Amino acid sequence: MQIKTGIDIIEVKRIQEAIEKQGERFLERIYTEKEIAYCEHTQKMKYQHYAARFAAKEAVFKAISSRLPNGIGDVWTKIEVQNNSEHKPIVNLEKLDLGNIQSMDLSLSHIAEYAVASFTIIFKE
Repeated sequence: MQIKTGIDIIEVKRIQEAIEKQGERFLERIYTEKEIAYCEHTQKMKYQHYAARFAAKEAVFKAISSRLPNGIGDVWTKIEVQNNSEHKPIVNLEKLDLGNIQSMDLSLSHIAEYAVASFTIIFKE
């Protein structure tokens, strides 16, 4: 068994500015269609949700980077943050084919200025 963790914090304003400046180009490079639809649906708090998902992708990347092949490209859209039936955030890593995953856990939090994510993954070995 191998346990990997990652954590990230980001200023919501940085994500808001990137979206306002780069628009669709930024969104499509970082987020999946499902993530964009979810964040846009949240209306007034959409930038906090975008920032939380960005932090989640960074936290996941930190935890799994040693298992990724070199030159994987567009890794951000291959890490998808979803909500389960109980509205808890979860991570879909099917597009990365990491194999041997025993379990994963994601925690997100945000306030007006910051978003934070913590991710833990356990690999069977």
